[in-house]
Amino acid sequence: MIKKIIKILIILHVVNIQAQTVKDEIIIIETSEGNITLHLDGKRAPITVSNFVGLIKANYFDNSIFHRVIENFMIQGGGFDEEMNDLESLNTIPNESGNGLSNLRGTIAMARTSEPHSANAQFFINTKDNRSLNPKSGRWGYAVFGTVIEGMEVVDK
Repeated sequence: MIKKIIKILIILHVVNIQAQTVKDEIIIIETSEGNITLHLDGKRAPITVSNFVGLIKANYFDNSIFHRVIENFMIQGGGFDEEMNDLESLNTIPNESGNGLSNLRGTIAMARTSEPHSANAQFFINTKDNRSLNPKSGRWGYAVFGTVIEGMEVVDK
């Protein structure tokens, strides 16, 4: 399997869809392969979106890479820089996987360890429907918090 490394710089564009406590956001991930535009769902995943936007504003993702690329599954970023140095771990957030959003092709979700509430900064974009990552009775899933609205061809490269 060939791994690809893509530098990412995330630019934040705020869009207030409705008067909500946590706003929906439109972000652009700029990569060496092209741009990926995402809609982040602040209504369904307020903690996750707030955390992610806070990381963007703190420039956490600047010069980070997509370090894990699994064909016909997902691409993962937010954990390493271009030298493969581990980015500083941050506080973890509660798992919002029961929010009604599903791990379908083109969705963005939080990566985590086997501990359900261990997500902090690493995220992945599903390149196919991955319903096995959704919560099931007695089992936590991986929290989806947005959707690719433009640039899926970049994700698929």
